[in-house]
Parts: sequence; C-alpha cells; structure tokens
Amino acid sequence: MFGKFISALTRALLVALLFALPAILMPTISADAVHIMLLFALFAGMLVFIEYVSTYPSIIEFRYAPPFNRLRFLAVFLTVFTLSVIARGDAAPNAFTSFLHALGYIVGDVIDFPYSPVRLMVIMLPNNASAELFSEVLTASGMAYLISLCTLAIFYFFVRILGWPARNGAFNVWVNLPLFDPTAGGDVLPRLQRDGRLNIALGFLMPFLIPAVVQMMSDLIDPIHLDDPLTLIWTITAWAFIPASMIMRGMSMLRVATMINENRRRAYAAARGVQPA
Repeated sequence: MFGKFISALTRALLVALLFALPAILMPTISADAVHIMLLFALFAGMLVFIEYVSTYPSIIEFRYAPPFNRLRFLAVFLTVFTLSVIARGDAAPNAFTSFLHALGYIVGDVIDFPYSPVRLMVIMLPNNASAELFSEVLTASGMAYLISLCTLAIFYFFVRILGWPARNGAFNVWVNLPLFDPTAGGDVLPRLQRDGRLNIALGFLMPFLIPAVVQMMSDLIDPIHLDDPLTLIWTITAWAFIPASMIMRGMSMLRVATMINENRRRAYAAARGVQPA
C-alpha cells in the first residue's frame, strides 16, 4: 500500500510539473498566467494521484501495460519543454535555445510542403501576422511534429518487435481498457478492430483537419492568438500530441484484438486436439 501511494504521488508530481513547466521556464509570463498554470497543475496532479492510488482504474487506459502511458507522458513533456525553451530564447537567448530553435525551424521547413500539416498550421495564421510569428509557428510545429513521429516510431518498435503487451505477462482487457465495455453487445474482437482502425484513421486526419476547422470557424468566433507564448505552446502541443495519442491507442487496440484472436485459435485447436499452426 505504501509503495502504491509513493508511485501515485510521484506520477502526480510529474504531471503537475508538466503543467507548471512553461510558467517555470519563461521569464516574461504574467502573474495571472502563473496562477492559472498552477491551478491546472494542481488539478491534473490530483486527478492522476486519485487514479493511480485506487485499486481499479477509471479513465486512464493501459495502466498496467507499460510503457504506453510513459511514452505518452514523455512525448508531451518533451514537447512542452522544448517549446518553452524556444519561447524563452526570445527573452533570454543562449546556445541551447538557439540550437532548439534552429532544429525546429529546419524540421518545420522540411515538412512545410503543400498540404502538409505544418503548412496548414502556418496558413491558419491571419493575413496581418508578422514574419516573426510565422517563423515561431513553423519552428514550434516542426519540433512538436518531430517528437510525435519519434514517439510513434518507438511505440511501433515495442509493439511489432518486442511484442508489447504480451512481454509484460497476462493482459487484462477490463483493467487496461476501463472505458471499453466488453459485454456491450456483439463480439469483442470486431469491436476492438473497428475502434482501433477508427482511432488510427482519425489520428492521421486530425493534424490536417484541426487547422482547417479553426480557420473556417475564425469568421464566427475569435481566432486563436498564437502570438501569446503560452497559447502557442499548448495549442501546438495539443495539435501534435492528440493525433499521435489516438494512433497509439488504435495500434494498441489492434494489438489486443490480435492477441485475443490468437488465444481463441489456440483454445479451439486444443479443444479439437489439434496442434495450432
């Protein structure tokens, strides 16, 4: 029980640090923004602590199937950290901020081809946006997209090469997929396959759809002002991380469906007294 408490507290502190990171790294942030960030950090930390200190999960998926959530957290943390450091370079430049800015700009420039997600993020800006803002959005988009692609590549390696999650022992669908009801009508196998493919398809489409939807809605509501560093950091992070997270979830559900299908084949073969192929 004590070990579970320490583990939940550590996770809660890390999540709280994630939300407070821009306020810690950026020297020019206002006091009101600091208070808002600390409030979000406190709320997120309490939510994670309550989730992990309890015996049974409620909303966090693949809780007992590492490194799924660890990879997702690391991706968000690296994205927020690098974008905060890049934004800090405007007020307090150094060699590290210059390196990250140059790396993000190079990657963004490479990905900035017609109809690419980065190009759509750039053209989402208003016509009167400054050249500096275009450069900041391009740099942040390139860095965030690079981190999300690396995260997907690492997770694909775990799934296809290392056999995740079977390498961690028995996989409990109910515990690791608390939002998925295996008893809600129909065979669980086609439902997992359908949800997995849907998540992957939406994950691939969202980087293209989000800028287009925001640009279409800018005539009806106030557009997002990316010239504010905090807004830029969290908008670009969500734009890059949410699709990557959905693709990871889709890959995971397809992998679980494959494991269930293999177990069924073994069970049917054993019942017939035949060695499975």
